[in-house]
Amino acid sequence: MGRLKIYDINIPRESILAEREERYLNRSAAQKFFALLKLNRISVQMNGGEPLKKPQGKGIIISKPIS
Repeated sequence: MGRLKIYDINIPRESILAEREERYLNRSAAQKFFALLKLNRISVQMNGGEPLKKPQGKGIIISKPIS
């Protein structure tokens, strides 16, 4: 993450997806985690410094699906 790669439109989508999957699978768990944190920071910056979701003060709510 962190680099923008522009692909030629003549490259098949399947090969692009395979390349991205290979790059993702070669990362360690720590690299994946820090990439997620970086993405979170970017989303906050793009939202004017406000997080996309805020705690509602209700704690953790676990509910059963209604059958």
